[in-house]
Amino acid sequence: YNFMMTNIQYIQNQNNKIDSQQIENTLQLLADGCTIPFIARYRKDKTKNLDEIAIEQIAKGQTEYENILKRKETILNAIDEQKKLTEELKVKIENCFVISELEDIYLPYKKRKKTRADVAKEKGLEPLAKMIMAQKINDLEAVTSKYITANISEEEALQGASDIIAEWISENIFVRKTLRRLYKHKASIISKIVKSKAEEEEAQKFSMYFDWEENLFKSPSHRILAMLRAEKEGFVKLKVEIDTDEALSFIEKTIIKGKGDIHDYLKDVISDSYKRLLAPSIANETLQEAKEQADSKAIQIFSENLKQLLLASPLGEKRILAIDPGFKTGCKVVCLDEKGDLLYNETIFPHPPQKDATMAIKKLKSMVNSYKIEAIAIGNGTASRETEELVKRITFDRALQVFVVSEAGASVYSASKIARDEFPDYDVTVRGAVSIGRRLSDPLAELVKIDPKAIGVGQYQHDVNQTKLKEELDFVVSRCVNSVGVNLNTAGKSLLSYVSGIGEKMAENIVKYRSENGAFTQREDLLQVPRLGEKAYQQAVAFLRIHNGNNPLDNSAVHPEAYPIIRKMGNDLGIPSQKLIGNKEMISKINIENYTNENVGIIYLKDLLKELEKPGLDPRKSAKVFEFDPNLKSFQDVKIGMELPGIVNNITAFGCFVDIGIKESGLIHISQLKNGYVADVNDVVKMHQHITVKVVDVDEARRRIGLSLL
Repeated sequence: YNFMMTNIQYIQNQNNKIDSQQIENTLQLLADGCTIPFIARYRKDKTKNLDEIAIEQIAKGQTEYENILKRKETILNAIDEQKKLTEELKVKIENCFVISELEDIYLPYKKRKKTRADVAKEKGLEPLAKMIMAQKINDLEAVTSKYITANISEEEALQGASDIIAEWISENIFVRKTLRRLYKHKASIISKIVKSKAEEEEAQKFSMYFDWEENLFKSPSHRILAMLRAEKEGFVKLKVEIDTDEALSFIEKTIIKGKGDIHDYLKDVISDSYKRLLAPSIANETLQEAKEQADSKAIQIFSENLKQLLLASPLGEKRILAIDPGFKTGCKVVCLDEKGDLLYNETIFPHPPQKDATMAIKKLKSMVNSYKIEAIAIGNGTASRETEELVKRITFDRALQVFVVSEAGASVYSASKIARDEFPDYDVTVRGAVSIGRRLSDPLAELVKIDPKAIGVGQYQHDVNQTKLKEELDFVVSRCVNSVGVNLNTAGKSLLSYVSGIGEKMAENIVKYRSENGAFTQREDLLQVPRLGEKAYQQAVAFLRIHNGNNPLDNSAVHPEAYPIIRKMGNDLGIPSQKLIGNKEMISKINIENYTNENVGIIYLKDLLKELEKPGLDPRKSAKVFEFDPNLKSFQDVKIGMELPGIVNNITAFGCFVDIGIKESGLIHISQLKNGYVADVNDVVKMHQHITVKVVDVDEARRRIGLSLL
């Protein structure tokens, strides 16, 4: 870091697998207003095939670099205002690109509350401190006597000098840097119970941390976040420590040169500086760094879970009967058409206390027939198993698939402004049932309406940095939406707003234009939407699909900028370009090198031919029916040794939770996932994966179920 670094050098230091040309080209595309999905999909030749994650890292690196430059400017101005900015100090600041070291340089000049050292300086004791620190005096008492006045005793003079020297030591860049390294490798996190809270019921979930100690940077993310939450809720006190003798020994070797009185005096000063100033500061900094790393891991897990949920298997455009099950309040039933529009709603009461199963069955059969239902979706909440059992008893006049669908976040959606705008004349129960049905048809289109944090996957999502969490989750949603593509004529505002180059306001304009002018028949019509200019069109158009439009390519991921290339390919083969679509035999005859130019490269053309072979292919798998063990109805039915079918409904750093068909999900600890060490749970299982598990533990008191993966 000992040189003036460019933004490209800085980003390459952060991501050494990306070369400087890739970074430079990517930054230029971003500066030109290109979005990450667009660059990743349609500018691969420029970036040498970088994916969205690498491009996002470059964008973040550029932001970090700009933030460091801004911080430097602030620091330089602040020191200059104090008339203390020397040329040497200026060069040191300009050449520093590590934020913690930059703050160390600034520390002596930072505005702060008056310290003990400031008071001592006001008493005129700084020259004494300088002489002691120089360690060239033989008689400490004689030198000190010169600073004794009517208001300052010898003891006060020595104490004042000690306070000044202690502050200098705490501001020593080399000392701070080396202590940071010691803390990073050797710090322990120590958790102790707050005795007055020990008997509280809420405290018991943190009982393992009542007396706990481990190496901080070897502690897994979920444990760090758990301890921090326990401290925040007042159940434990946390400390971060290293061996005091080792720390003091290092500082003494760095600072002390002389012997005799000076040696003993400085040892005491160093001890005071470390315990009062350095240790609290570096410990807090170290814990914050560990928290940031734990946050990063938790956000990564949450993001991966969300991605898997968003890309869950869709049933597709089917007529669906959706049931939000319940006991006392009944089961809310809705019928949806192929586009997810509400056709009819009804409430049935097949379960206790009403137990009107006969009427419920009659109504369900009638709705299935009247609305030509093709599949049934049942929410997985209260009374789910009982409702599923009821539905499967019914003999319908057609074959119907019955799916159990996750309700996570449905209640949040049903009470949201989006839901109220969609269904102003219906209550939350109807909206919730509609959401369950739509999730079966297209999970992505429905889940984008819900704040990702409300979906309830991952670990400690409310404890991590909320700004970083939101940024990452928005990026994940955008990536998923653009990887699948969006039906321009059916997508709602929420889904459209995540399309590359669109945003919330433009999505609103598209929906409004569509409602006033009817369905889009060609992509080019997008340019008629108010405020949607050429740049937004370029970034968005290829991620939008038009089914049964004027041009079959409008229902593919082929960008309109490539339409002339496809026409030329067709002409060269002597066939209309539309005859190339899905025609593997003719596509295999194309020599892509004939179509390259300064703007179109080999990677772009290879992707183009793949898309022509299978235009508009949905990357998601088709939905599959799943059945729980029919003999398992409640927690009391779970016995050690049972082998059960289950669905993974959450993944964390320490294992995964599995829905086995009852209210309580079971946990497969990471040690029970497979034989041998597992570094990442996602390497073994995925969200919504259908698996078979074995019950290895049942804790009746805490209603916990331990599982292993078969």
